[in-house]
Amino acid sequence: MTDLTHIDDQGRAAMVDVTAKDDTERSATAGAFIALAPATLALIAEGKAAKGDVIAAARIAGIMAAKKTSELIPLCHPLMLTGVAVEIAPRADGAGLSISATAKTRGPTGVEMEALTAASVAALTIYDMVKAVDRTATIGDIRLVAKSGGKSGDFLRDGEAPPQPSAPAAAVPPGSAPAQPRLLSRGFRRAPGAALRPRNVDEGPATPRATHSRAEAFRSFLRDNRLQVSSWAANAGLPVGLVYGFLHGRVGRLPKDAEEKLARAANATVGDVFGSE
Repeated sequence: MTDLTHIDDQGRAAMVDVTAKDDTERSATAGAFIALAPATLALIAEGKAAKGDVIAAARIAGIMAAKKTSELIPLCHPLMLTGVAVEIAPRADGAGLSISATAKTRGPTGVEMEALTAASVAALTIYDMVKAVDRTATIGDIRLVAKSGGKSGDFLRDGEAPPQPSAPAAAVPPGSAPAQPRLLSRGFRRAPGAALRPRNVDEGPATPRATHSRAEAFRSFLRDNRLQVSSWAANAGLPVGLVYGFLHGRVGRLPKDAEEKLARAANATVGDVFGSE
């Protein structure tokens, strides 16, 4: 009668039977956006929202929601998720917060709904955290960004950047113990095998691109050590907005004491975090 998989031959809603399907590695990434007033964004960045850390609460809510998807969407299969990640950051134009949620599993059916549910609930949680000061906050642009695995193959929405895979752990020689993540101060962990960016003593005097180079080095340090800007800034005792401003080019260079605080919070040197000039 129809090509819709959740409709049977008699036109009734039905759960898809995946008994005969092979287990494969599957992943999906979904996105969402919540438009916020500039004052609300500043409140979030400074950690002054009345209900607490907006970003942290929304990330946890998104992860929890992904695990509850089959209880919320009637015809979804309960899945054993192997991973869920939710990332939230200000959009470059300052109009609000962009949300990205990725779900992974190994099984006979995909995780698109889990990723979409995580992104949606993260956005709803942000609204709940700020509604007292910004009732005009608007949730939208909830979409599947990418998926992989399964009979239908891979999908990437036009105009979207593909999700970045996690850095693989270093190979472990036979008979040796697995490398353990290095515990950074105040709860940060460095990925196994990841090395700090070395100092480059031959870089010479600073050039007009020095600020850009420091931002690039900072992004590399974030990525290599899998750090979250919001929690890192909080542990360093700095406003999140100041760090995001540096990342997005709104702040030309962080004050020296701010750089030192971030380095100490990551148990690293300023040169490790920002590169050497």
